[in-house]
Amino acid sequence: MDIIVADNLVRQFYTKEKPEGSFQLLKALFSFKKQSKNVVDHVSFTVRKGDIVGYIGPNGAGKSTTIKMLAGVLVPTSGTVHVNGIEPHMNRKRHAGQIGVVFGQRTQLWWDLPLIESFKLLGKIYDLPKERFKHNLDMFTDILDMSSFLSTPVRQLSLGQRMRGDIAAALLHEPEILFLDEPTIGLDIMAKEKIQSFLQEINKEKEITIILTTHNMDDIEKLCHRVIFIDKGQILFDGSTEIMTAEFGGFRYLVVDAPNWEEAAWNGPPVERREDSQLFFRIEDDKQVASMIKQLSDLLDIHNLTVQEPKIEDVIKQLYQRIGH
Repeated sequence: MDIIVADNLVRQFYTKEKPEGSFQLLKALFSFKKQSKNVVDHVSFTVRKGDIVGYIGPNGAGKSTTIKMLAGVLVPTSGTVHVNGIEPHMNRKRHAGQIGVVFGQRTQLWWDLPLIESFKLLGKIYDLPKERFKHNLDMFTDILDMSSFLSTPVRQLSLGQRMRGDIAAALLHEPEILFLDEPTIGLDIMAKEKIQSFLQEINKEKEITIILTTHNMDDIEKLCHRVIFIDKGQILFDGSTEIMTAEFGGFRYLVVDAPNWEEAAWNGPPVERREDSQLFFRIEDDKQVASMIKQLSDLLDIHNLTVQEPKIEDVIKQLYQRIGH
């Protein structure tokens, strides 16, 4: 079942045309020409209920603008979008009851109130029955480990604590769809892992559909069933992470554990990267492996040797390079 359907979606913005020369600058004080730009340029996709989709791309690609149209914050210039049968901007109140939204560094929590009071206010806004509110709050507090800071004013929370609070707040009313814009940006490893585990669990238990924009490759690897890659407002790739790896990977790494390797004296094959004592050599063709091993064994004291598939991060780098970033 498709819960989100975007068809030929366009969002256009207008900017002032930059004047050249002093006369044109003076003229621009009284009148100006507008330039239009399609930030989202005829985008079409569908999302099935229960999917976790990574909506990724470079800065300025149109990710957040798309999410805001799906959430009903922005009105499409042309094209249509339906979320669970509703055009978001046409029925914002009804739409708000079926979605949860977290926009990165912006919070929906009340800055000066203890976190628990923000949750109580949201319960009133969504007119949640007391038992349903308590059940959800207790569950989120337990899974997200929030009990120690429920009574802390939001302004005093760490970024990781506040983000956990924001995600819980977005899910209190049990929405069917959760939109996340950079949910783990700036967080430490422990905070990221808590949020990732929670999203996996809530998706599995309640079949909540999740759309997230992220620059964190770990989010994609651990959470996403599917990736949509957008650049300059247009979709360049839409498919599973496995297909993306096969299409944009096309290489493997010969990983050599060589503690005595010295970069300054090295005159062997190029090392793509180093992690502690491990050297990563890129292999484009499996036929290279045998000759590469022989060459390296003549030059290095090898303690261990493996062949590894590229990580999602490596694949995304290849995709970026292909589009010229």
